[in-house]
Amino acid sequence: MVLPLAGHGGLPGRDGLPGGVTPPAGRRTDIAVTLAVTALVVAWTLLLARSVHEPPARAAGGWALVAVGCGALYFRRVRPLPVAVITLLASGLYYPLSMSDGPLILTFALALYTLAAEGHFTASAALAAVTLLAVGFGELRQGSGRRQIDDTSLVMLAGWLVSLVAVGRAQRTRLAYLREVEQRALAAEREQEARARQSATEERLRLARDLHDVLGHSISLINVQSGAALHRLGKRPEPPVALGIAEEALRTVKSTSKEALRELRGALGVLRQADEAAPTAPAPGLGRLGALIEGARSTGLEVRLRTEGSRRPLPPPVDLAAYRIVQESLTNVTRHAGARTALVTVVYGDTDLRVRIDDDGRASDEGRRQGEGPGTGPTGSRTGSGIRGMAERAQSLGGELTARHARNGFRVDARLPLDRF
Repeated sequence: MVLPLAGHGGLPGRDGLPGGVTPPAGRRTDIAVTLAVTALVVAWTLLLARSVHEPPARAAGGWALVAVGCGALYFRRVRPLPVAVITLLASGLYYPLSMSDGPLILTFALALYTLAAEGHFTASAALAAVTLLAVGFGELRQGSGRRQIDDTSLVMLAGWLVSLVAVGRAQRTRLAYLREVEQRALAAEREQEARARQSATEERLRLARDLHDVLGHSISLINVQSGAALHRLGKRPEPPVALGIAEEALRTVKSTSKEALRELRGALGVLRQADEAAPTAPAPGLGRLGALIEGARSTGLEVRLRTEGSRRPLPPPVDLAAYRIVQESLTNVTRHAGARTALVTVVYGDTDLRVRIDDDGRASDEGRRQGEGPGTGPTGSRTGSGIRGMAERAQSLGGELTARHARNGFRVDARLPLDRF
């Protein structure tokens, strides 16, 4: 980036910049390096000039070349090739002209290093070769008795030039490596953030499924139980009988709502503050399947449980998913199927767990229209959010779920692998 100089907008301030503008860190470094090299060259030249009686015209020419060579260093990173050429020409004219022989060659050395460090390796190598050839050719023309640089010095000059180019090249490689490491670190950080967002999304989906299962099941049972009680009370039974019906309905509603609140607190536990106590009740699983079935029976549905295979502890994700699938299936049966009986089958296999729910009902017309009942075909075809949620639970564990009409009703069949845990 080239900063505006005097005459390019604004009044010039210090360092040749518009008034009030502070040069960036990179340009401040260039200014500091330029001033340091200039101070070194000028001080060394003045020290040597004390022992040399040089004509004023030659001295003025030498100082002009010193000013050109040192001043060009300010632009060494902005225009590395022109600065290298300018410092080389200034040095090439300075030593034949000046009698002080100051260290102006340092400006070319710094410019050559910068040229290689900025990535112009071919240009820097070519410029070093041209410099060596020019010096060698000039010494050959002087003759053996008038040479200023002997063969040993020429070899040292060659090694010096090669070292400058090599060090500049190494610095360029190092900076490229550091930039690559930084880019990899940034990419890894972005990937980590993407994984965190994905994990948060998956957690929100899991929480939404839990809330759907808990609220849908419990509120459906309360709705069915309340409706049944109202239907029986609508027949205007004797007061003692009516009181018993109401008491039974209220007791069932209280029990169901209490269970719903407990599970709701457990589902929302991931959102609690760090200083809040964690829920102490066990997570839902197949061990509580009996209570779930009793709740479904209280609505008038005849539910049977059948277990096949050797019953054993299950991984918590599989245990919870199996429980939620049975819960959602029974909710759909009580709300929409119009079934009288349901059979829950749990099969403990060597590598997977099978959960199957069969009922003898059909989805009501309302359930079909809303897409909330037990579907109208395989999973994914005109099924509602309940079946989609069950299928997502199974798929998140590497399993599968199908929901379809059977010969005498409807079947939900889920397979949950165990060998992944």
